[in-house]
Amino acid sequence: MKNILAGKLENYKPLREIVFETLREAIITGQLKAGERLMEVQLAEEMGVSRTPVREAIRKLELEGFVVMIPRKGAYVADISTKDIADVFEIRAALEALAAALACERITEEELEELERLLVRVAECVEKNDLETLIQVDTQFHDVLYRASRNDRLVQIINNLREQIQRFRTTSLATPGRMRETLEEHKALVEAIAARNVELAQRLAQEHIENAENRMLEAIREEMRARQGESS
Repeated sequence: MKNILAGKLENYKPLREIVFETLREAIITGQLKAGERLMEVQLAEEMGVSRTPVREAIRKLELEGFVVMIPRKGAYVADISTKDIADVFEIRAALEALAAALACERITEEELEELERLLVRVAECVEKNDLETLIQVDTQFHDVLYRASRNDRLVQIINNLREQIQRFRTTSLATPGRMRETLEEHKALVEAIAARNVELAQRLAQEHIENAENRMLEAIREEMRARQGESS
């Protein structure tokens, strides 16, 4: 935990915000696992800060759904159910469609060129089967689309939803054939936006998120069945 915090203390954000972002990153990346108890004293010692910013960070993480508070027991990393994931994706699909529609009307030529460059990088990742880099490039791709919507509040809401299920992203993209499907879906979406075809862009953006959801839930259910088989 201290390693994550190191280097971030030099920026100009308030300490409570740095601690919050550090803990959230640890949850998203799986360093803090679902069901793990968050001990204020221990976390404060590991991070070299007082308990106050840790306590504030845990409260904020609870509001965002990353942490659950259990009476008389304390704070625990939230264990997201398949129903939670489906709910998040349902909302995100609608918002992604909205972002794509707005991007059709507001995107700049420079942003379109940036999307084209990112498509080339996605293709390289697919050919190399480089999942880790693909996740990073995919994030950049969607960030450009969100920015092109010119709606800061929409971007904020989508990013919050995306972060809640970020820890399962690898599960989705790692399913057989999903990396190449993602590339083809991205290409089609960029073509629709470049053509300023609002209706098509909306449909493709929604389908892209729905496909990612289906792959993710399928992989999670398969993993659950495997665990049940091991325990029987």
